[in-house]
Amino acid sequence: MDPQSSPAEQQSNAQDQSPARPEDAGGPWAVTESLRLRRFLCYGSESATYSTRERALGPENALALMELVQAGRGQEVVEEVKRLSLEGKTVRPNPALFALAVCTQYSDAPAKQAAFRALQELCKAPGQLFTFIQYKKELKDGLRCGMWGRGLRRAVSDWYNGQDALSLAHTVTRCKHRAGWSHQDLFRLSHMKPANDSIELISKYVTKGWKVVQETYAEKESSEELLKVFAYLEAVEKAKHSTDEQEVVHLIEEHRLEREQILTNHLKSKEVWKALLKEMPVAALMRHLGKMTADKVLVPGSPEVAAVCERIQDDQALTKAKTHPFSILVASENYKRGHGKRGKRKWEPSRDIVHALDSAFCKSLSNVEPTGKRFVVGVDVSASLSSLALGSSVSTIAVAAAMSMVIARSEPEAEVLIFSEGAMVPCVISDDTSLIQVTAQLVQVLSAGTDCALPIEWASENDKTVDVFIIFTSNETQFGSTNPAEVLRTYREKTGVFSKLIVCGMATNGLSVADPDDRGMLDICGFDSRAVDIIRNFVLDVI
Repeated sequence: MDPQSSPAEQQSNAQDQSPARPEDAGGPWAVTESLRLRRFLCYGSESATYSTRERALGPENALALMELVQAGRGQEVVEEVKRLSLEGKTVRPNPALFALAVCTQYSDAPAKQAAFRALQELCKAPGQLFTFIQYKKELKDGLRCGMWGRGLRRAVSDWYNGQDALSLAHTVTRCKHRAGWSHQDLFRLSHMKPANDSIELISKYVTKGWKVVQETYAEKESSEELLKVFAYLEAVEKAKHSTDEQEVVHLIEEHRLEREQILTNHLKSKEVWKALLKEMPVAALMRHLGKMTADKVLVPGSPEVAAVCERIQDDQALTKAKTHPFSILVASENYKRGHGKRGKRKWEPSRDIVHALDSAFCKSLSNVEPTGKRFVVGVDVSASLSSLALGSSVSTIAVAAAMSMVIARSEPEAEVLIFSEGAMVPCVISDDTSLIQVTAQLVQVLSAGTDCALPIEWASENDKTVDVFIIFTSNETQFGSTNPAEVLRTYREKTGVFSKLIVCGMATNGLSVADPDDRGMLDICGFDSRAVDIIRNFVLDVI
């Protein structure tokens, strides 16, 4: 359920956009090779289970990808990688990078060239380029093939040369290394030839250091662009070596330096954080609210608190950033807790900031685009919902309440049910219902025993037409008298509707409700912001 989806996503019956293949035959619910590829590209697994626990990628858990590439269909894979990535459907970026790395390791020349060309479009940050290179290295070791051939050298060179010089200066100073690789490694191994004087300056800075750049360019007559790049790198170096707090603050404000470019020692300064706060993106701001409150950067009644509250609630900023209500919920719950995950950092939550986060949550609900599907949301209250959801450190009751609100407020046809074994009651959510009021309805333990089939049986008995059933539970799910997968199939046969089932085991690492051979079923282990996007992708037939 992402805000601001494309018009194509809103079609009530989204079609599979992958090329039709003979092996894809087998009915509307068959799990096809192309579906397994899309699942892998979306969340890193070919199975019908998404887990918030990210696992290492390798050929052994990307069998459909490997089969397609080995069958000479690498170009199709690259096109699918590009389509899903550019449409924002890959909730984890690494699987797409792994797929491109695989396509470049085989002898299919057109696929290899297409994969290298795609790097320019898909690797928006250096961390992604470093990750791609590391996957190449791992595949080289496993497949016993070469790595730094002409194609990779050209692709890496083009990635650096294709950027605006000032943007590249920001890039190489903000993220210097990741996954065991650095810019210096890539400049050296790619034998990069800079496209212009400004990029040559950056190349010299990366490979030989600031002192050499000073000696070469300090007195040299230069273009306006080159002077800007020199001044920016000079500011970064001054910030690294300065012991004067006010000088660092001035450099941050004049050159818009970011937290990643500032030394740890300077990040102990309140004034430095106040300077960083002015240009900090809203998502980063919400992540650091606890730290800034604990370090007295955000003091009740201060101009900084007022500015933070204004930015958090800004309608245009929320819409532009496509901030989902769940992301704000996570920031809010973590801030209200008053301490970090390990309990070392503690703070007294600011009432103004708490109020601003609550307001932002309500405002962001209007940014969620409807899917146009008919929903039944079932919240299992057979046991306490006080445990924490894996992947987000938010209570399962808060997750269930927030997602129930999101669906009920964004979808024109949605019913929310509170259930446990032998009992089913409606959860009333209107346009003016608050999150606290929804939560209050869920704080009830009706009876012991989890039966995920109950909402489907209720829909069948009451002649409800449902496209998507979503179950939220904190338990290890158990079957009642019937298997939910079997009940769903019976419901489909009765109604003629190809209904889907999503079971969210918010506090468990393992679920086995979804039938692995039925594309209309999905298990979610834990719950994080990626799960929100995966639910939307699943509902709209992307995966």
